[in-house]
Amino acid sequence: MLRPRIIPCLLVQNKGLVKTVKFTDPKYVGDPTNAVKIFNEKEVDELIIIDIDATSQNREPDYVMIKDAATECRMPLCYGGGIKTVEQANRIISLGVEKVSLSSAAIENPSLISDIAEQIGNQSVVAVLDVKKKRWSGKYELRTHNATKATGKDPIEFAKRMEDHGVGEIVVNSIDDDGVMEGYDLELAQKIRDVVSVPLTILGGAGSLDHIKALVDKFGIIGASAGSLFVFKGVYRAVLISYPAPAEKEALI
Repeated sequence: MLRPRIIPCLLVQNKGLVKTVKFTDPKYVGDPTNAVKIFNEKEVDELIIIDIDATSQNREPDYVMIKDAATECRMPLCYGGGIKTVEQANRIISLGVEKVSLSSAAIENPSLISDIAEQIGNQSVVAVLDVKKKRWSGKYELRTHNATKATGKDPIEFAKRMEDHGVGEIVVNSIDDDGVMEGYDLELAQKIRDVVSVPLTILGGAGSLDHIKALVDKFGIIGASAGSLFVFKGVYRAVLISYPAPAEKEALI
């Protein structure tokens, strides 16, 4: 039976686990492999790991880090960052990763999604849409390279295009809500949900389990992803990895 998924998202920079606010000011929060071990113990639904510098630095994915994480990981793992070719995607899947995610490479060359899906299966290809709301117009725009590069593209139209190219899942990441912990952008989520039928995951803004509940209550079968919620504790944002206990998760979904 299909169920909502609650998915920690880990950001990696310089081989360390970091957390950002609106894609800026990364704060070091620990070792990625150690975080994976802790999330194993907490029996999380899935895990997303994104190398936030691979694309902006125009370098290959860190295959050693990916292999270490995949070896430890006992839940489905999605990796993103620096993937530009079918060969890179194949290599990452061969390391034990279940899904690969693409962002800027998919925007520059949407057919790459189709090419990778032919090799590893649609279910293993994820498009991550980093979305910013324009203050002067209220319209949404896709951004890349850690939100520093405006694309001029409409994320709603592009989400539909990704589905047409055979993507297996779409992750919508709100730049404005990243690390703010004041709730998901439900309006943006609805706009994407209205145009695609593939599995959808929403990221950016979760600061409490109530925020996850609001998302699940509105959309039912959906992925609720978060970073700060699962690595920070309290008003002073002390580093503490957490995840809903089984009873709490059942109450949410």
